[in-house]
Amino acid sequence: GFCTNLLLVQTPENILAQTNSKTEILCKLKKEHTGVYWYRWSQERQNFEFLVFSSLLGKATYGTNISQDKFSVHGGSSHNSYSLHISNLHASDNGTYYCSVSQSSQLLLGSRTRLVDVLPLPRKTTRAPFSKKPVRCVTKRKAYSKKG
Repeated sequence: GFCTNLLLVQTPENILAQTNSKTEILCKLKKEHTGVYWYRWSQERQNFEFLVFSSLLGKATYGTNISQDKFSVHGGSSHNSYSLHISNLHASDNGTYYCSVSQSSQLLLGSRTRLVDVLPLPRKTTRAPFSKKPVRCVTKRKAYSKKG
């Protein structure tokens, strides 16, 4: 079975990122373990997907159809903190990520990190400053019409 446990604290709680960028999730462990598992819950697909397991020796074992180019795990020298690196982000990476350790027959889940949204790249950044000016004019006009 699965159960959440505050002995595994993840940061950050939420991530907003851009397409093709990369991000990192940190998991701090206050528990003895033989290695760390990473899972993703997808609301869209309604499934719990095993991503990667990283042993104390730093050996990574990947889940079915999981790209080693996309996911990598880095462990702290004291083995009490691990980070999951996700590169080349796309909307399909949205979901809730959990670090996890095995204890007897249970998997203890971390405090979770939500990859809330992978935003598309902005099309034209040069036009952004100009778009602010007409908005200011509109708000002034509204203000005058209310008074008059």
